[in-house]
Amino acid sequence: MGAGFEGPQGATTFRNPSDNTLAVGPDHIVQIVNSRIAIFSKRGKKYGKSGTVLYGPVATKSLWTAFGGVCEARNNGDAVVRYDQVAERWLIVMPIFSRIGPDDFPRKTDLAPGEAVPQGQLAKAGEASSPGSAWPLPANPPQPPPPPERGQRPEEQKEGVWAMCYAVSTGPDPLGTYYRYAFERNLFPDYPRPAVWIDGYYLATSSGDDVIQKQVCIADRTKMIAGQPATEQCIVMEGVNFLNNADMDGRKLPPAGAPNIMMAAGGTQLKNLFEDDGIYFWKVHVDWKNPANTKATGPRKIPVAPYHYLCNGQLTSCVPQPNTERRLDVQGDKIMNRLVYRRLGGHESIVAAHSVATQGGGGGVRWYEFQLDKNRDPVLSQQGTYTPGGFYRWMPSIAMDKKGDIGIGYSFGGRPNFPGQRFAARRAGDPKGLLTLHETVLAEGGASQLNTLRWEDYTTTAIDPSDDCAFWYVGDYMKEGDNAYRTKIGSFLLPNCKGTP
Repeated sequence: MGAGFEGPQGATTFRNPSDNTLAVGPDHIVQIVNSRIAIFSKRGKKYGKSGTVLYGPVATKSLWTAFGGVCEARNNGDAVVRYDQVAERWLIVMPIFSRIGPDDFPRKTDLAPGEAVPQGQLAKAGEASSPGSAWPLPANPPQPPPPPERGQRPEEQKEGVWAMCYAVSTGPDPLGTYYRYAFERNLFPDYPRPAVWIDGYYLATSSGDDVIQKQVCIADRTKMIAGQPATEQCIVMEGVNFLNNADMDGRKLPPAGAPNIMMAAGGTQLKNLFEDDGIYFWKVHVDWKNPANTKATGPRKIPVAPYHYLCNGQLTSCVPQPNTERRLDVQGDKIMNRLVYRRLGGHESIVAAHSVATQGGGGGVRWYEFQLDKNRDPVLSQQGTYTPGGFYRWMPSIAMDKKGDIGIGYSFGGRPNFPGQRFAARRAGDPKGLLTLHETVLAEGGASQLNTLRWEDYTTTAIDPSDDCAFWYVGDYMKEGDNAYRTKIGSFLLPNCKGTP
Protein backbone atom coordinates (compact mmCIF):
# COMPACT_ATOMS: atom_id res chain seq x y z
CA MET A 1 0.00 0.00 0.00
CA GLY A 2 1.03 3.61 -0.49
CA ALA A 3 1.24 6.01 -3.43
CA GLY A 4 -0.59 4.72 -6.48
CA PHE A 5 -2.21 1.82 -4.65
CA GLU A 6 -5.78 0.83 -5.46
CA GLY A 7 -7.81 -2.20 -4.40
CA PRO A 8 -11.41 -3.42 -4.39
CA GLN A 9 -12.37 -0.56 -2.05
CA GLY A 10 -10.63 1.99 -4.26
CA ALA A 11 -7.76 4.33 -3.41
CA THR A 12 -7.05 6.19 -0.19
CA THR A 13 -4.65 8.63 1.49
CA PHE A 14 -1.78 7.27 3.57
CA ARG A 15 -0.18 9.36 6.29
CA ASN A 16 3.41 9.56 7.48
CA PRO A 17 5.01 7.56 8.89
CA SER A 18 3.84 4.34 7.28
CA ASP A 19 4.08 2.19 10.47
CA ASN A 20 4.48 -0.62 7.97
CA THR A 21 3.56 -4.10 9.20
CA LEU A 22 2.65 -7.40 7.58
CA ALA A 23 1.93 -11.00 8.49
CA VAL A 24 1.79 -14.12 6.34
CA GLY A 25 -0.62 -17.06 6.62
CA PRO A 26 -1.21 -20.26 4.61
CA ASP A 27 -2.91 -18.48 1.71
CA HIS A 28 -2.82 -14.76 2.45
CA ILE A 29 -0.67 -11.75 3.23
CA VAL A 30 -2.13 -9.03 5.46
CA GLN A 31 -0.59 -5.56 5.44
CA ILE A 32 -1.37 -2.56 7.62
CA VAL A 33 -0.02 0.88 6.69
CA ASN A 34 -0.66 3.39 9.44
CA SER A 35 -4.47 3.44 9.48
CA ARG A 36 -5.38 1.23 6.51
CA ILE A 37 -5.43 -2.52 6.01
CA ALA A 38 -5.39 -4.70 2.89
CA ILE A 39 -5.38 -8.44 2.27
CA PHE A 40 -3.48 -10.07 -0.62
CA SER A 41 -3.36 -13.52 -2.16
CA LYS A 42 -0.33 -15.75 -1.55
CA ARG A 43 0.66 -18.37 -4.10
CA GLY A 44 -0.01 -21.89 -2.87
CA LYS A 45 -2.87 -24.33 -2.58
CA LYS A 46 -5.62 -21.70 -2.88
CA TYR A 47 -4.22 -19.05 -5.24
CA GLY A 48 -2.09 -19.33 -8.35
CA LYS A 49 -0.07 -16.18 -7.70
CA SER A 50 0.85 -13.78 -4.92
CA GLY A 51 -0.09 -10.12 -4.74
CA THR A 52 -3.69 -9.95 -5.91
CA VAL A 53 -5.54 -7.44 -3.74
CA LEU A 54 -8.47 -9.35 -2.29
CA TYR A 55 -9.67 -6.78 0.23
CA GLY A 56 -8.99 -3.14 0.98
CA PRO A 57 -7.66 -0.63 1.43
CA VAL A 58 -10.06 0.02 4.29
CA ALA A 59 -9.82 1.79 7.62
CA THR A 60 -8.29 -0.52 10.20
CA LYS A 61 -11.27 0.08 12.49
CA SER A 62 -13.36 -1.87 9.94
CA LEU A 63 -12.43 -5.02 11.85
CA TRP A 64 -14.56 -3.72 14.76
CA THR A 65 -17.65 -2.93 12.67
CA ALA A 66 -20.85 -3.52 14.69
CA PHE A 67 -18.76 -4.08 17.82
CA GLY A 68 -19.73 -0.73 19.30
CA GLY A 69 -17.71 1.64 21.46
CA VAL A 70 -14.46 3.40 20.72
CA CYS A 71 -12.89 0.59 18.67
CA GLU A 72 -15.62 0.89 16.06
CA ALA A 73 -15.84 4.67 16.27
CA ARG A 74 -12.20 5.82 16.05
CA ASN A 75 -9.67 4.82 13.44
CA ASN A 76 -6.04 4.92 14.54
CA GLY A 77 -2.53 4.40 13.26
CA ASP A 78 0.13 2.12 14.77
CA ALA A 79 -2.08 -0.96 14.30
CA VAL A 80 -0.05 -4.17 13.97
CA VAL A 81 -0.83 -7.62 12.54
CA ARG A 82 0.63 -11.01 13.51
CA TYR A 83 -0.13 -14.57 12.42
CA ASP A 84 -0.33 -17.05 15.29
CA GLN A 85 1.06 -20.10 13.49
CA VAL A 86 0.31 -22.59 16.26
CA ALA A 87 -3.34 -21.57 16.72
CA GLU A 88 -3.73 -20.68 13.01
CA ARG A 89 -5.25 -17.30 13.87
CA TRP A 90 -4.64 -13.72 12.83
CA LEU A 91 -4.05 -11.21 15.61
CA ILE A 92 -4.57 -7.51 14.95
CA VAL A 93 -4.15 -4.82 17.60
CA MET A 94 -5.13 -1.18 17.25
CA PRO A 95 -4.36 1.44 19.93
CA ILE A 96 -6.70 4.33 20.65
CA PHE A 97 -4.56 7.49 20.81
CA SER A 98 -7.22 10.12 21.56
CA ARG A 99 -8.44 10.34 25.14
CA ILE A 100 -11.81 8.80 25.93
CA GLY A 101 -13.88 10.98 28.22
CA PRO A 102 -16.14 9.50 30.90
CA ASP A 103 -19.25 10.37 28.89
CA ASP A 104 -17.98 9.46 25.43
CA PHE A 105 -19.02 5.80 25.47
CA PRO A 106 -21.18 5.03 28.52
CA ARG A 107 -20.58 1.58 29.95
CA LYS A 108 -22.45 -0.76 32.23
CA THR A 109 -21.12 -0.33 35.75
CA ASP A 110 -23.33 -2.72 37.76
CA LEU A 111 -21.60 -5.90 36.68
CA ALA A 112 -22.52 -9.04 38.57
CA PRO A 113 -19.61 -11.03 40.05
CA GLY A 114 -17.74 -12.70 37.22
CA GLU A 115 -19.80 -10.96 34.54
CA ALA A 116 -17.89 -9.79 31.46
CA VAL A 117 -18.11 -6.23 30.23
CA PRO A 118 -20.50 -6.20 27.22
CA GLN A 119 -18.99 -6.12 23.73
CA GLY A 120 -17.61 -2.77 22.66
CA GLN A 121 -17.32 -1.43 26.18
CA LEU A 122 -13.86 -1.03 27.69
CA ALA A 123 -12.82 -3.59 30.26
CA LYS A 124 -10.90 -2.09 33.17
CA ALA A 125 -8.03 -3.83 34.90
CA GLY A 126 -9.23 -7.20 36.21
CA GLU A 127 -12.42 -7.18 34.16
CA ALA A 128 -13.13 -9.56 31.29
CA SER A 129 -13.97 -8.16 27.86
CA SER A 130 -16.75 -9.90 25.96
CA PRO A 131 -16.03 -10.53 22.25
CA GLY A 132 -19.66 -10.89 21.31
CA SER A 133 -20.35 -13.21 18.40
CA ALA A 134 -17.75 -13.86 15.70
CA TRP A 135 -18.14 -11.10 13.12
CA PRO A 136 -17.21 -10.90 9.40
CA LEU A 137 -15.35 -8.08 7.71
CA PRO A 138 -17.68 -5.51 6.11
CA ALA A 139 -17.95 -5.84 2.35
CA ASN A 140 -17.38 -2.19 1.44
CA PRO A 141 -16.98 0.08 4.46
CA PRO A 142 -16.76 3.86 4.02
CA GLN A 143 -13.38 5.61 4.00
CA PRO A 144 -13.08 7.96 7.00
CA PRO A 145 -10.53 10.80 7.15
CA PRO A 146 -7.01 9.90 8.34
CA PRO A 147 -6.47 9.88 12.13
CA PRO A 148 -4.09 12.20 14.01
CA GLU A 149 -0.38 11.51 13.67
CA ARG A 150 1.16 9.12 16.20
CA GLY A 151 1.50 10.84 19.56
CA GLN A 152 -0.95 13.68 18.91
CA ARG A 153 -3.64 14.26 21.52
CA PRO A 154 -6.63 16.49 20.81
CA GLU A 155 -6.14 19.72 22.73
CA GLU A 156 -9.82 19.98 23.70
CA GLN A 157 -9.71 16.69 25.60
CA LYS A 158 -7.52 16.89 28.72
CA GLU A 159 -9.00 14.06 30.77
CA GLY A 160 -9.93 10.48 30.14
CA VAL A 161 -8.32 7.15 29.32
CA TRP A 162 -7.01 5.40 26.23
CA ALA A 163 -7.68 1.90 24.93
CA MET A 164 -6.31 -1.13 23.11
CA CYS A 165 -8.47 -3.01 20.62
CA TYR A 166 -7.84 -6.66 19.73
CA ALA A 167 -9.21 -8.72 16.85
CA VAL A 168 -8.54 -12.47 16.69
CA SER A 169 -9.68 -14.43 13.66
CA THR A 170 -11.70 -17.60 14.10
CA GLY A 171 -9.48 -19.52 11.67
CA PRO A 172 -6.61 -19.19 9.17
CA ASP A 173 -8.62 -17.16 6.65
CA PRO A 174 -8.26 -13.38 7.30
CA LEU A 175 -11.35 -12.80 5.14
CA GLY A 176 -13.43 -14.78 7.65
CA THR A 177 -14.82 -13.83 11.05
CA TYR A 178 -13.19 -12.31 14.12
CA TYR A 179 -13.61 -12.13 17.86
CA ARG A 180 -13.08 -8.56 19.08
CA TYR A 181 -11.98 -7.23 22.48
CA ALA A 182 -11.52 -3.78 24.04
CA PHE A 183 -9.44 -2.88 27.09
CA GLU A 184 -9.03 0.39 28.90
CA ARG A 185 -5.52 1.83 29.22
CA ASN A 186 -4.55 4.44 31.80
CA LEU A 187 -1.25 5.09 30.01
CA PHE A 188 -0.84 6.33 26.45
CA PRO A 189 -0.45 3.09 24.36
CA ASP A 190 2.15 4.21 21.83
CA TYR A 191 4.21 2.07 19.43
CA PRO A 192 2.61 -1.33 20.19
CA ARG A 193 4.73 -4.43 19.54
CA PRO A 194 2.59 -7.60 19.88
CA ALA A 195 4.13 -11.04 20.38
CA VAL A 196 2.64 -14.53 20.39
CA TRP A 197 3.59 -16.74 23.36
CA ILE A 198 2.20 -19.99 24.72
CA ASP A 199 0.30 -18.38 27.61
CA GLY A 200 -0.77 -15.06 26.15
CA TYR A 201 -0.59 -12.34 23.55
CA TYR A 202 2.12 -10.01 24.88
CA LEU A 203 1.99 -6.35 23.94
CA ALA A 204 4.66 -3.82 24.91
CA THR A 205 3.93 -0.10 24.48
CA SER A 206 5.56 3.23 25.28
CA SER A 207 3.87 5.96 27.32
CA GLY A 208 5.23 8.69 25.02
CA ASP A 209 8.34 10.19 23.49
CA ASP A 210 9.12 12.48 26.43
CA VAL A 211 8.85 10.01 29.35
CA ILE A 212 11.01 7.00 30.28
CA GLN A 213 8.09 4.72 30.98
CA LYS A 214 6.89 1.59 29.23
CA GLN A 215 4.12 -0.95 29.76
CA VAL A 216 3.79 -4.61 28.89
CA CYS A 217 0.31 -6.10 28.81
CA ILE A 218 -0.69 -9.73 28.35
CA ALA A 219 -4.06 -10.76 26.92
CA ASP A 220 -5.49 -14.22 27.58
CA ARG A 221 -4.67 -15.99 24.30
CA THR A 222 -6.36 -19.27 25.26
CA LYS A 223 -9.71 -17.59 25.83
CA MET A 224 -9.41 -15.26 22.88
CA ILE A 225 -8.89 -18.02 20.33
CA ALA A 226 -11.91 -19.81 21.86
CA GLY A 227 -14.05 -16.67 21.61
CA GLN A 228 -14.60 -16.49 25.36
CA PRO A 229 -14.57 -13.41 27.60
CA ALA A 230 -10.91 -12.59 28.23
CA THR A 231 -8.87 -10.39 30.53
CA GLU A 232 -5.68 -8.40 30.04
CA GLN A 233 -2.97 -7.88 32.68
CA CYS A 234 -0.50 -4.98 32.54
CA ILE A 235 2.86 -4.27 34.17
CA VAL A 236 4.20 -0.70 34.24
CA MET A 237 7.96 -0.50 33.66
CA GLU A 238 9.75 2.68 34.82
CA GLY A 239 13.13 3.86 33.59
CA VAL A 240 13.52 1.32 30.76
CA ASN A 241 14.15 1.53 27.03
CA PHE A 242 11.75 0.34 24.33
CA LEU A 243 10.70 -3.23 25.10
CA ASN A 244 10.12 -6.19 22.82
CA ASN A 245 8.68 -9.54 23.90
CA ALA A 246 9.82 -12.81 22.35
CA ASP A 247 7.49 -13.72 19.48
CA MET A 248 7.20 -17.45 18.63
CA ASP A 249 7.93 -18.71 15.14
CA GLY A 250 7.47 -22.33 14.13
CA ARG A 251 5.42 -25.12 15.65
CA LYS A 252 8.00 -26.35 18.15
CA LEU A 253 6.84 -24.73 21.38
CA PRO A 254 8.82 -23.66 24.41
CA PRO A 255 8.30 -25.85 27.50
CA ALA A 256 5.01 -25.42 29.34
CA GLY A 257 5.27 -22.62 31.88
CA ALA A 258 8.33 -21.05 30.27
CA PRO A 259 8.45 -17.31 30.95
CA ASN A 260 8.41 -14.92 28.04
CA ILE A 261 11.78 -13.25 27.43
CA MET A 262 11.58 -9.46 27.02
CA MET A 263 14.53 -7.40 25.80
CA ALA A 264 15.67 -3.80 25.37
CA ALA A 265 18.77 -2.00 24.20
CA GLY A 266 20.83 -0.11 26.74
CA GLY A 267 21.30 3.64 27.02
CA THR A 268 18.60 6.28 27.49
CA GLN A 269 18.10 8.93 24.84
CA LEU A 270 16.27 11.35 27.15
CA LYS A 271 19.30 11.27 29.48
CA ASN A 272 21.72 11.73 26.58
CA LEU A 273 23.07 8.21 27.07
CA PHE A 274 23.53 7.04 23.49
CA GLU A 275 25.78 4.02 23.89
CA ASP A 276 26.11 0.78 25.83
CA ASP A 277 27.77 -2.61 25.78
CA GLY A 278 24.80 -4.71 26.78
CA ILE A 279 21.38 -5.95 25.79
CA TYR A 280 19.03 -6.25 28.77
CA PHE A 281 16.41 -8.90 29.42
CA TRP A 282 13.50 -9.64 31.71
CA LYS A 283 11.56 -12.83 32.33
CA VAL A 284 7.84 -12.17 32.23
CA HIS A 285 5.51 -14.59 33.99
CA VAL A 286 1.73 -14.29 33.79
CA ASP A 287 -0.63 -16.01 36.23
CA TRP A 288 -4.21 -16.09 35.01
CA LYS A 289 -5.53 -17.66 38.22
CA ASN A 290 -3.81 -15.23 40.57
CA PRO A 291 -2.91 -11.96 38.80
CA ALA A 292 -0.97 -10.79 41.86
CA ASN A 293 1.71 -13.28 40.83
CA THR A 294 2.17 -11.75 37.38
CA LYS A 295 5.58 -10.08 37.22
CA ALA A 296 8.61 -9.12 35.12
CA THR A 297 11.92 -10.15 36.70
CA GLY A 298 14.99 -8.14 35.67
CA PRO A 299 16.67 -6.40 34.05
CA ARG A 300 19.78 -8.49 33.60
CA LYS A 301 22.61 -7.56 31.26
CA ILE A 302 23.92 -9.67 28.39
CA PRO A 303 27.39 -8.31 27.49
CA VAL A 304 27.72 -7.53 23.76
CA ALA A 305 30.08 -5.53 21.57
CA PRO A 306 29.87 -1.80 22.40
CA TYR A 307 27.46 0.21 20.25
CA HIS A 308 26.33 3.81 19.81
CA TYR A 309 22.79 4.61 18.75
CA LEU A 310 22.65 5.49 15.07
CA CYS A 311 22.03 9.27 14.97
CA ASN A 312 21.71 9.34 18.79
CA GLY A 313 18.26 7.77 18.71
CA GLN A 314 14.75 8.47 17.48
CA LEU A 315 13.07 11.48 15.89
CA THR A 316 16.38 12.92 14.68
CA SER A 317 17.20 14.20 11.20
CA CYS A 318 19.88 11.78 10.13
CA VAL A 319 20.06 9.95 6.79
CA PRO A 320 21.05 12.37 3.98
CA GLN A 321 19.15 12.22 0.70
CA PRO A 322 20.06 13.46 -2.80
CA ASN A 323 18.91 16.92 -3.91
CA THR A 324 17.52 18.03 -0.55
CA GLU A 325 18.56 19.09 2.93
CA ARG A 326 15.78 16.93 4.40
CA ARG A 327 17.18 13.99 6.34
CA LEU A 328 15.37 10.89 7.60
CA ASP A 329 14.81 9.46 11.07
CA VAL A 330 16.25 6.02 11.95
CA GLN A 331 14.69 5.05 15.32
CA GLY A 332 18.22 4.26 16.47
CA ASP A 333 17.52 3.90 20.19
CA LYS A 334 15.62 0.62 20.15
CA ILE A 335 15.61 -3.06 19.29
CA MET A 336 13.28 -3.23 16.33
CA ASN A 337 10.21 -5.31 15.64
CA ARG A 338 10.37 -8.38 15.91
CA LEU A 339 12.22 -10.15 18.74
CA VAL A 340 11.93 -13.71 17.39
CA TYR A 341 11.96 -16.98 19.39
CA ARG A 342 12.67 -20.25 17.61
CA ARG A 343 13.09 -23.79 19.00
CA LEU A 344 15.58 -25.73 16.89
CA GLY A 345 16.57 -29.30 17.63
CA GLY A 346 18.36 -29.29 20.97
CA HIS A 347 18.42 -25.54 21.59
CA GLU A 348 16.22 -22.44 21.71
CA SER A 349 17.27 -19.22 19.97
CA ILE A 350 16.17 -15.59 20.12
CA VAL A 351 17.27 -13.16 17.40
CA ALA A 352 17.25 -9.36 17.58
CA ALA A 353 18.47 -6.37 15.56
CA HIS A 354 18.91 -2.60 15.86
CA SER A 355 20.67 0.30 14.10
CA VAL A 356 24.13 1.48 15.19
CA ALA A 357 26.61 4.17 14.23
CA THR A 358 29.61 2.91 12.27
CA GLN A 359 33.18 4.12 11.85
CA GLY A 360 33.64 6.71 9.16
CA GLY A 361 30.02 7.85 9.31
CA GLY A 362 26.88 6.13 8.16
CA GLY A 363 25.06 3.36 9.96
CA GLY A 364 24.80 -0.39 10.07
CA VAL A 365 22.61 -3.23 11.24
CA ARG A 366 23.69 -4.79 14.54
CA TRP A 367 22.20 -8.25 14.94
CA TYR A 368 22.33 -10.96 17.60
CA GLU A 369 21.50 -14.59 18.17
CA PHE A 370 20.99 -15.56 21.81
CA GLN A 371 20.48 -19.11 23.05
CA LEU A 372 18.68 -20.06 26.25
CA ASP A 373 20.72 -21.88 28.91
CA LYS A 374 19.44 -24.43 31.44
CA ASN A 375 18.05 -21.57 33.60
CA ARG A 376 16.24 -20.16 30.54
CA ASP A 377 18.54 -17.15 30.54
CA PRO A 378 19.53 -15.84 27.09
CA VAL A 379 23.26 -16.10 26.43
CA LEU A 380 24.99 -14.50 23.45
CA SER A 381 25.71 -17.08 20.73
CA GLN A 382 26.79 -14.73 17.93
CA GLN A 383 26.63 -11.09 16.89
CA GLY A 384 27.57 -8.97 13.90
CA THR A 385 27.42 -5.46 12.49
CA TYR A 386 26.48 -5.37 8.82
CA THR A 387 27.74 -2.36 6.88
CA PRO A 388 29.31 -3.41 3.56
CA GLY A 389 30.51 -0.46 1.51
CA GLY A 390 29.35 2.16 4.00
CA PHE A 391 26.27 4.37 3.57
CA TYR A 392 23.25 3.88 5.87
CA ARG A 393 21.44 0.66 6.72
CA TRP A 394 18.77 1.16 9.34
CA MET A 395 15.45 0.11 10.82
CA PRO A 396 16.11 -3.64 10.49
CA SER A 397 13.64 -6.46 11.03
CA ILE A 398 15.03 -9.95 11.63
CA ALA A 399 13.68 -13.51 11.42
CA MET A 400 14.91 -17.12 11.53
CA ASP A 401 13.69 -20.06 9.46
CA LYS A 402 13.24 -23.68 10.59
CA LYS A 403 16.86 -24.53 9.68
CA GLY A 404 18.29 -21.74 11.83
CA ASP A 405 19.07 -19.48 8.85
CA ILE A 406 18.78 -15.76 9.60
CA GLY A 407 17.33 -13.11 7.28
CA ILE A 408 17.18 -9.35 7.86
CA GLY A 409 15.32 -6.69 5.89
CA TYR A 410 16.27 -3.03 6.31
CA SER A 411 16.22 0.43 4.78
CA PHE A 412 19.21 1.52 2.73
CA GLY A 413 20.25 5.04 1.75
CA GLY A 414 22.64 7.96 2.07
CA ARG A 415 23.87 10.22 -0.74
CA PRO A 416 24.03 9.58 -3.66
CA ASN A 417 21.46 6.84 -3.00
CA PHE A 418 17.76 7.48 -2.66
CA PRO A 419 16.21 5.60 0.27
CA GLY A 420 15.04 2.09 -0.54
CA GLN A 421 14.89 -1.45 0.82
CA ARG A 422 17.37 -4.34 0.92
CA PHE A 423 17.90 -7.61 2.74
CA ALA A 424 20.80 -9.85 3.69
CA ALA A 425 21.03 -13.32 5.20
CA ARG A 426 23.18 -16.18 6.50
CA ARG A 427 22.92 -19.96 6.61
CA ALA A 428 22.94 -21.70 9.95
CA GLY A 429 26.32 -23.33 9.35
CA ASP A 430 28.14 -20.22 8.13
CA PRO A 431 30.97 -18.65 10.19
CA LYS A 432 29.50 -16.94 13.22
CA GLY A 433 28.83 -13.21 13.15
CA LEU A 434 28.62 -12.90 9.37
CA LEU A 435 25.74 -12.29 6.96
CA THR A 436 27.31 -14.29 4.17
CA LEU A 437 24.72 -14.19 1.40
CA HIS A 438 24.98 -11.27 -1.00
CA GLU A 439 22.98 -8.16 -0.17
CA THR A 440 19.87 -8.06 -2.36
CA VAL A 441 17.76 -5.08 -3.42
CA LEU A 442 14.03 -5.35 -2.77
CA ALA A 443 13.13 -1.78 -3.78
CA GLU A 444 15.53 0.69 -5.40
CA GLY A 445 14.69 4.24 -4.36
CA GLY A 446 14.06 6.76 -7.14
CA ALA A 447 13.26 9.93 -5.19
CA SER A 448 13.83 11.66 -1.86
CA GLN A 449 11.14 12.05 0.78
CA LEU A 450 10.65 15.78 1.22
CA ASN A 451 7.59 16.25 3.42
CA THR A 452 8.80 14.80 6.75
CA LEU A 453 11.77 13.25 8.52
CA ARG A 454 9.60 10.35 9.68
CA TRP A 455 10.46 7.13 7.81
CA GLU A 456 8.41 3.99 8.47
CA ASP A 457 8.96 3.95 12.31
CA TYR A 458 9.06 0.15 11.97
CA THR A 459 8.58 -2.64 9.46
CA THR A 460 8.38 -6.43 9.50
CA THR A 461 10.17 -9.58 8.43
CA ALA A 462 7.93 -12.65 8.80
CA ILE A 463 8.31 -16.37 8.09
CA ASP A 464 5.85 -18.20 5.84
CA PRO A 465 3.96 -20.79 7.95
CA SER A 466 3.29 -22.98 4.90
CA ASP A 467 6.90 -24.13 4.67
CA ASP A 468 8.58 -22.40 7.64
CA CYS A 469 11.30 -21.40 5.16
CA ALA A 470 10.32 -18.35 3.08
CA PHE A 471 11.16 -14.93 4.52
CA TRP A 472 8.68 -12.15 3.73
CA TYR A 473 9.61 -8.49 4.15
CA VAL A 474 7.98 -5.12 3.50
CA GLY A 475 9.39 -1.60 3.44
CA ASP A 476 9.02 1.93 2.08
CA TYR A 477 10.54 3.54 -1.00
CA MET A 478 9.68 6.20 -3.58
CA LYS A 479 9.71 6.09 -7.36
CA GLU A 480 10.97 8.96 -9.48
CA GLY A 481 8.34 11.71 -9.45
CA ASP A 482 6.60 10.44 -6.28
CA ASN A 483 5.54 12.90 -3.60
CA ALA A 484 4.66 10.22 -1.06
CA TYR A 485 5.98 6.80 -0.09
CA ARG A 486 5.07 3.45 -1.58
CA THR A 487 5.62 0.09 0.01
CA LYS A 488 6.89 -3.15 -1.50
CA ILE A 489 6.43 -6.71 -0.25
CA GLY A 490 8.88 -9.40 -1.27
CA SER A 491 10.04 -12.88 -0.25
CA PHE A 492 13.25 -14.88 -0.39
CA LEU A 493 14.55 -18.36 0.43
CA LEU A 494 17.92 -19.61 1.58
CA PRO A 495 19.42 -22.58 -0.32
CA ASN A 496 19.24 -25.17 2.46
CA CYS A 497 15.56 -24.56 3.34
CA LYS A 498 13.06 -25.85 0.81
CA GLY A 499 9.94 -23.79 0.27
CA THR A 500 7.82 -21.85 -2.22
CA PRO A 501 8.22 -18.04 -2.09
